[in-house]
Amino acid sequence: MPLLLALETSTTVCSIALYKDQQLLGASELQIEKSHSSHITVMVAQLVENCGASLQDLSAVAVSGGPGSYTGLRIGTSTAKGLCFSLDIPLIEVSTLYGLAAQVIAATPNPEQYLFCPMLDARRMEVYTCIVDHRLQEVEPIAPVVLDENSFAEQLQERQVIFFGSGAQKLKELVNTNANALFVDGVLPNARAIGELALVKYEQAKFEDVAYYEPFYLKDVYITSASKSAK
Repeated sequence: MPLLLALETSTTVCSIALYKDQQLLGASELQIEKSHSSHITVMVAQLVENCGASLQDLSAVAVSGGPGSYTGLRIGTSTAKGLCFSLDIPLIEVSTLYGLAAQVIAATPNPEQYLFCPMLDARRMEVYTCIVDHRLQEVEPIAPVVLDENSFAEQLQERQVIFFGSGAQKLKELVNTNANALFVDGVLPNARAIGELALVKYEQAKFEDVAYYEPFYLKDVYITSASKSAK
């Protein structure tokens, strides 16, 4: 039975989970901004020990692959790759947005009646988003979207769409009179959802190349030089 460690660091949430076969053995989470780099390795070691296992027992490591915070994704990726390199075990990537969607789909009665739209805040009126059906089949691809009153008008005309995630409130203020636009509050990325989706990939042997894997940043990162006045 595989022992799988899942990491979710794509936002301000630093979350880890440990699965043995289909059973969740334990999970740990911090919602402290800028805490990932100083806490994640300690969290991993403590969780594995508390669950009566050792790092050498791990069969694979799953990581939330983005989109999301550049720094957060880098920390999660470097931690996952370090474990996979040192233990010679597979690396599994799971989309951050699919992890969010899986949580809401699982909690929705008759989910086949809806489309699901996870949203991550990308500042101003922009979000990282996609649309999937109840089987996590892609209806609209992952993309950065600048929201306005006409966002998702085509989908909302045909069917009820459930919106959730850190960027959903922006859309709610724009389309709150549309009866087909439904909103679920309080949905945050977590490693439990990443682990559940990763177990399916593990059984299918859908692994990443540990040496060359990079997270899905979605947009280029722009680094500006310091101004002269700051020197």
